[in-house]
Amino acid sequence: MKIAIGSDHVGFEMKPAIKEYLEELGHEVEDYGPYTDERTDYPIFSKKVSEEVAAGNYDRGILLCGTGIGISITANKVRGIRAVVCSEPYSAKLSREHNNTNILAFGSRVVGTELAKMIVKEWLDAEYEGGRHQRRIDMISEIEKENGR
Repeated sequence: MKIAIGSDHVGFEMKPAIKEYLEELGHEVEDYGPYTDERTDYPIFSKKVSEEVAAGNYDRGILLCGTGIGISITANKVRGIRAVVCSEPYSAKLSREHNNTNILAFGSRVVGTELAKMIVKEWLDAEYEGGRHQRRIDMISEIEKENGR
């Protein structure tokens, strides 16, 4: 699987461990920054990753900031993105199975590296179930269209 990853300055410290873990699992990973821990703004990197995933250049994206909240809100502004912020594996799994999420976000101030790896693993291993859930995904897409996204 091809995965785009990005963060802000707060998520920067954890990002290399997550990238390395993804590569150990056999995934191709592209880091969209930042490349230093200098203070920066999460929307810059969330937008880059989200646009790449929405364009189909990557299968999924992973975003890190302090809480995962701001970076996921930004991601969800990009048409075709269904980002979820998770602090535990169960929600990550169900977000894939029921909501077909394509971006996972979490906070480096909320979860430690080992828990983050568990969240990532559950999310990557889960498959979208389709069926009864597709009608809702279609509704989300219609709302995006109605609002010019």
